[in-house]
Amino acid sequence: MPLDSAVNIDFPYIVERFGLPIPMIQWLVISYVLTQTSLMLSFGRIGDMVGYRRVFLFGTGWSTLAFVACALAPSYPLLLIGRIAQGIGAGLILSCGPALATSLFPEAMRARVLGHYMMMFGLGGALGPAVFGLLLERFGWSAVFSFRAPVAAAAFLLAWTLPADAKAERRESFDAAGGGLLAAALSFMLLALNQSRHVLWLGLFAAASALAFGAFVRRERRIPRPIIDLSYFRNSAFTAVNVAFALVNLAGFAIMLLAPFYLSKVSGLSVPVGGLVLAVSPMGIMLAAPLAGRLTMDRAPRVVALAGMTASALGLAGVSLAGVVPDVSLLAASMFVQGFGMGLFQVAYFDIVTAAIPVRDRGVAGALGMATRSIGMVTGATVLMLVFQTLQASGGFVPAFQDTFRVAAAIPALLVVVGLVRRPRRRA
Repeated sequence: MPLDSAVNIDFPYIVERFGLPIPMIQWLVISYVLTQTSLMLSFGRIGDMVGYRRVFLFGTGWSTLAFVACALAPSYPLLLIGRIAQGIGAGLILSCGPALATSLFPEAMRARVLGHYMMMFGLGGALGPAVFGLLLERFGWSAVFSFRAPVAAAAFLLAWTLPADAKAERRESFDAAGGGLLAAALSFMLLALNQSRHVLWLGLFAAASALAFGAFVRRERRIPRPIIDLSYFRNSAFTAVNVAFALVNLAGFAIMLLAPFYLSKVSGLSVPVGGLVLAVSPMGIMLAAPLAGRLTMDRAPRVVALAGMTASALGLAGVSLAGVVPDVSLLAASMFVQGFGMGLFQVAYFDIVTAAIPVRDRGVAGALGMATRSIGMVTGATVLMLVFQTLQASGGFVPAFQDTFRVAAAIPALLVVVGLVRRPRRRA
């Protein structure tokens, strides 16, 4: 799933292949992210009911077919349908991934397991732009899909070697109506963010999202086994860490959103070399995640989270120093620091959330984290691009690039200040 970062560098190839106006390419991202995000919590709940291995198997098998469908798509509408199918597969896999990984080891090892799990996300994020930049030049636009089909198929086959789900299937009914309301609420919310520049569509989608969320909350309070127990959010610390996770991902998405334009417009690097530079940030995640797993076992996750946000703020501030005369070494070092901070923070976040939710609902806990991450990134794509375009209209590309990254750096910096001021309550 993290290899989907390669789709960003495939945009020019897809635009050329299907003769698209550039704005149409956004639906390649929207169709995928909207689908996986809106379904993830429901899939996590299903995993808690029927077993994580079963959901993972279905997700990897489904994804194999979805990648093939995308690679063979003869038209852009059919490619979008393939991306929706790919989003379903991603939702299935990501919803149960953390729960499946932690279920294979003793609970005392939870933080270390989560650290290694997030390390693989960093590895995938690094390989995406680095490897597929080369494959795109050699094989064309469909390489980002066709070369992932065998990977998904291998995951499907290897998953059969995992231990069968230890617990028996729960005799509970799935809240399909609640799942539908939640999917609608999240979908309309993401569409509202995407259409934030168009007042009419923004208002319509925002109103639809609010109505669907309201109906979802009312329903979940009335049934014995909801999609997610909303009482968790009465805990201010639990709510705060989820908001912080969304905001840190919002700020961090500035790199994947704007750095490719800087590398091509200012640095003049080729697609493969630019992909290697973009891979530096997820390499930081890859190296920090297992370290965070060990640190979280010995120290309070809150301390690791604060350290991660501090590093993320410093890295984004470093990127803001990139000027008209390109300094690729400074840019790469700053991106690495930001990625390292993200690796620390993500592991600490998942450890906090999984500790707060009962083990039997571990699928919902992991899905909540992944959905929150996606919401933060989509919000970042909208908000940061709006900031950038507003600043560019008056100051040009490089000043707008610098100021946008200063805004992004201010977000985790402010969260660190709030975290230091707001001390956790002592347990009785």
